[in-house]
Formats: sequence, C-alpha cells, structure tokens
Amino acid sequence: MFRKAAGLLASMVVWSMSTAIAAETSLKQNLMTAADTKASGEYAFSQCRALTGQTFDTTKSTKKALIVGDSYACDFLNSMQENGYLRDYQIALRFIPYDCQTVAGDAAPKYIAAKDRSLCATPERADSLERAKAQMQEADVVIFASRWKPEIAAALPQTLHTLGLQPRQRVVVVGSKFFGKISVRQYLRMPANDLKKLENEVDPSEAKAINAVLAKGLGKEVLFVDPHNLVCGDDTSCPLFTDDVNLISYDGRHLTKEGARYMGKVLFQHSALGQM
Repeated sequence: MFRKAAGLLASMVVWSMSTAIAAETSLKQNLMTAADTKASGEYAFSQCRALTGQTFDTTKSTKKALIVGDSYACDFLNSMQENGYLRDYQIALRFIPYDCQTVAGDAAPKYIAAKDRSLCATPERADSLERAKAQMQEADVVIFASRWKPEIAAALPQTLHTLGLQPRQRVVVVGSKFFGKISVRQYLRMPANDLKKLENEVDPSEAKAINAVLAKGLGKEVLFVDPHNLVCGDDTSCPLFTDDVNLISYDGRHLTKEGARYMGKVLFQHSALGQM
C-alpha cells in the first residue's frame, strides 16, 4: 500500500512538473511569436487593407460605420472584430497615414511636412479627410482613431465642424495609446506571475497629454474614448500583458492579436461604445 501511494505521489509530482514546464514553454513560444514584428505587423494591417476603400451598399437598411485614421484605426478595427462588436454594421475604413494627418479645409496642407506632401497627395497611397468626406455623410457612425499629433488633436473640434457631420450621425473619437519600449529578452527570463504585474513607465506626452486635449476640446455630442485611461488608469505606467499572460503590444504602439482581443473588451465594456 505504501509503495503504491509513494508511486502515485511521484507520478503526480512528475505530472505537475511536466505541466509547469509545458506551460512555461508555451508562454515563451507565445512571446516569441508576438514579438515577431513582421508577422504581428501583417496581422495588424491585414483586415485594415481588406476594408480600405470599401464602399457602403446604400440599398441595404443595415447601419453603416466608417472608421477613419492611421495604423491606430487598424488596431481599433482589429479590437472590434476580434470580439465581434458592431457585427450588425456595414464596416468601411479610410486609411490616412500618420504623416498625412490633416485638418479639413484650406489650412490642411500646412500640417503636412514638405517631405511627406508627395505621399499624401497620391490617392493610391494615402487617403485624406477631404476625399473621405462624401462617404462620411453616408455613415450612421463615424469613428476617428489615430496616433494623434498634438496640433491635429487641438484642431479636431474645428475639423469636425468643417466636415459638416449631421446630428443624426454618431461621432466617436478614440484617443491615443502607448505601452512603452517592448523588451522580449527581458520577459523571457521572467516567471508568468511577474509578467502579469509588469508595467512600463511611459512618456505622458505620448498619449495621456494628447488625450487630455481631446477630452477638453470635444463637445458632448462627440463620444470620446480614452484607451490610456481605460487600460492604464490615471498613471504614467501601463501594463504589458493580459491576465492570461499574452503580450498586448508587439512594438509599444500596435496590438498583437491577443492584445486586440483584450483592448476591444476594455473599450467596449467600459465605455459607451458598448451601447452601439
């Protein structure tokens, strides 16, 4: 009897160690996969590219949502789709690269650096608010999501006024986010419990300060969603991993697939986005 009990105990110990080793191996593999900037970058932009330039079927009564912005708009799209949010909407996207962010109207060109004007003037390579304006008028919901430049954030209230969006339309502005420098080599040496609690100090001017400008300037008729505040609170440090120990961002700015799933739940479950 004693030998059987001892043998069973030994088997349980071996099984427990094997499970722990397998979990640790899986964690490291997930980390390496998420940190592959080429693969994660392809994920980040694949759905974005598929929907860029998509037109609405105006013969259908289905609600229409237009997402407008740069690579952060792609992140928002992924966050939404990973969780099935707005699945009852027709979805289209207008991609305006970070270097081409503009305000609407005659003053727009002054916001683009001389070196970027050729890119931003080429419709095949970069969209613009002016070119997207007609499709905005068709949408029931217009969602602006960008890595906002300070001057663009400050001018956004006037930009929205110039675009002439109608009271019947729901306008959403998604603020900026930043997770700081990603150091996979460091994370590979850390146990899972430490990774769950790991946070990065981030420059408050990168997201927090810009979001404060947006929150102050936008009127009550615009739904402003602050990713930094929802994920990081009022701190200048942000978590790097989800509760199930998946890396949120592969480069500090853009989301991994698991990060998009996590971010979508945070945005839609803790803001008025969930009522759409």
